[in-house]
Amino acid sequence: MYMLGSMTINSRGHLAIGEQDLVELAEKYGTPLYVYDESLIRERCRAYREALNQHYPQGEILFAGKAFLTLGMGRLLLQEGLGLDVVSAGELYIAAQAGFPMERVCFHGNNKSPAELKMALDLGVGRIAVDSLMELDRLEEKASRRRKIVPLLLRVRPGISADTHRYIQTGQEDSKFGLGISDGQVFAAVKKVLKSPYLELLGLHCHIGSQILDSQPFQLAAEIMMDLREEIRLKTGTLLPELNLGGGLGIRYIAGDRPVGISDLVMLLAETLKKKAREHNSTLPRLLLEPGRSIVGEAGITLYTVGTIKDVPGVRRYVSVDGGMSDNLRSALYGARYRALLANRPQEPAEETVTVAGKACESGDILIYDLRLPSPRPGDILAVLSTGAYHFSMFSHYNRHLRPAVVFINGGLTELVVKRETLEDLIRPELIPPHLEKEPDFKTVGELGGSA
Repeated sequence: MYMLGSMTINSRGHLAIGEQDLVELAEKYGTPLYVYDESLIRERCRAYREALNQHYPQGEILFAGKAFLTLGMGRLLLQEGLGLDVVSAGELYIAAQAGFPMERVCFHGNNKSPAELKMALDLGVGRIAVDSLMELDRLEEKASRRRKIVPLLLRVRPGISADTHRYIQTGQEDSKFGLGISDGQVFAAVKKVLKSPYLELLGLHCHIGSQILDSQPFQLAAEIMMDLREEIRLKTGTLLPELNLGGGLGIRYIAGDRPVGISDLVMLLAETLKKKAREHNSTLPRLLLEPGRSIVGEAGITLYTVGTIKDVPGVRRYVSVDGGMSDNLRSALYGARYRALLANRPQEPAEETVTVAGKACESGDILIYDLRLPSPRPGDILAVLSTGAYHFSMFSHYNRHLRPAVVFINGGLTELVVKRETLEDLIRPELIPPHLEKEPDFKTVGELGGSA
């Protein structure tokens, strides 16, 4: 059995994190339930910081908020000394409300609205990652009107198609993200920024994709970006001080996944940048990295209660749980695969092959195909592993399902981080327009529907 962080089997034979029995947590907080091993999150934060300190001290880690961001997570990141990458007004607002220092925030997004840019400038974010020439024009206009210098990075498409699902490739030429090198967009943007008295070009940014297990694409991206930095220096006389290589390091979801280690990746990037700096006879840039999944992914477990069990003779056994694509969109969106076990019977022999189905009204709402489990029974607690990234953050109210609660576990301490949504919460933003307040005329409705 593959155990992560402080995951154990306790004296009752139940799956536990630290000193906390996951079956008891399911009873206390209900299911579905997102559970995070806080100690493992902190361990991964420190692994990145320590790797930078050892291999490339002139750098900073910015956590990718899109992977998982709440007020509590914002405070944890602050305690661990990480910066933050945000992509929307909502994420930026959460960061501000958590007391996160805005100078350590980088604001991304391929279609930042005027209101979002204004919010970023009002709050004084440390960097805005400009994604297009049109956005650059908007930002320059706002900066000049305020007579305020705005620090920025230019997001670049390095032309790399990483070996991952095409929905989470982001660095290839045909991408909605970033400025192209070969088409001249990057150099047009550089010239525009350098001419503006109100825009400060700190450096370049790229992100090649997500859930990447191999180190080679990261190395290639670093080489391309360093060569681009040198070309900009030769053409403009400006040596950019920062280089942001994004995130994308994968995690282990299933037995065959073999991700490169955090320290190994940072060491490779450091060696690549140093080698290129020697070739170019230039100084090293300040390195920014934006990991998300590799910090929180394996720290998360989702607990479900088994409900209906249905046999399709000669085909498969469906085991339905009380969640699904609403709380885990990844399986339906791009066929993500997971490991899972019964939290109340983790050591029993896995003697059956089942398919775990969600409760949404979609045939595609399948969480796990062909999972080996002990013979499942209604009321069992299914623990799906490695669900810490892009689960809570991609939650959907489809079928008007309620958002699950989130708890952090740290040794003997369990803290509620997000309350379970209630039916009252669900309809709180909704209104009945005045013209619909009138009580229906049931006689008229009956006549419209016809009669026997």
